[in-house]
Amino acid sequence: MPFVAPIVLRRLAKSWDVTVIDQSNFDEVLSAKGCLWTLWHGRMIAGLPHHDGYPFKVLVSPSKDGDLMNTLLPKFGMSVLRGSSSRTGAKALREMLRSLRVGGIIVVTPDGPRGPRHSGSAGVVWLARATGYPILPCGFVAEPAWRVNSWDRFTIPKWGSKVAVVYEPPIFVPRDADDEGLKAAVRDFRTALLSAERRGFQELGVRPDWPEEDFAEHWDPYVEDSAEKQS
Repeated sequence: MPFVAPIVLRRLAKSWDVTVIDQSNFDEVLSAKGCLWTLWHGRMIAGLPHHDGYPFKVLVSPSKDGDLMNTLLPKFGMSVLRGSSSRTGAKALREMLRSLRVGGIIVVTPDGPRGPRHSGSAGVVWLARATGYPILPCGFVAEPAWRVNSWDRFTIPKWGSKVAVVYEPPIFVPRDADDEGLKAAVRDFRTALLSAERRGFQELGVRPDWPEEDFAEHWDPYVEDSAEKQS
């Protein structure tokens, strides 16, 4: 299955009607060099073909769930870092930092690899504060689509699907942000990711495929614990 997935995905993607919202935000981080590019775990397939050929480095879970992406991503010109948004491991973290310093873009799914859906650690925000590089929150939504019965409701746009690609404004986290400032940045970051999806669904004229009440208040990760895991 992993070996035929790139062929199937390319065929599907040729039929998609893609709308891009706020392309200038994406162009801004490309020209600035160095960025933490973020999206929800379940939306990876919807956004992949649109970025075919960009030499991103994608943080992929070392679990079995990451094996498919480990095969798929290189077929679209991207490379893989095995780790997670909450516990990257020293080797993956060093490689992330090296790539950022030479203007690379690191792709992170903050709710992977185990969820819950649309939640996650503060690791990305902590890394943005530590390095000074911006976070680019992105949304990828599709209708009609297959939605796998998994924790992230993994989304695969169907043949002829309408797909919305949304780039929110980059988020910069001050290097001198204290714990309260870091927690505020985490909340702003998650709000931006949810906003990107809302805007995408609005563009397609359909309701979000997640109930608002499920994600209203429960994501307020313990910043100090997350920072400790990154060290």
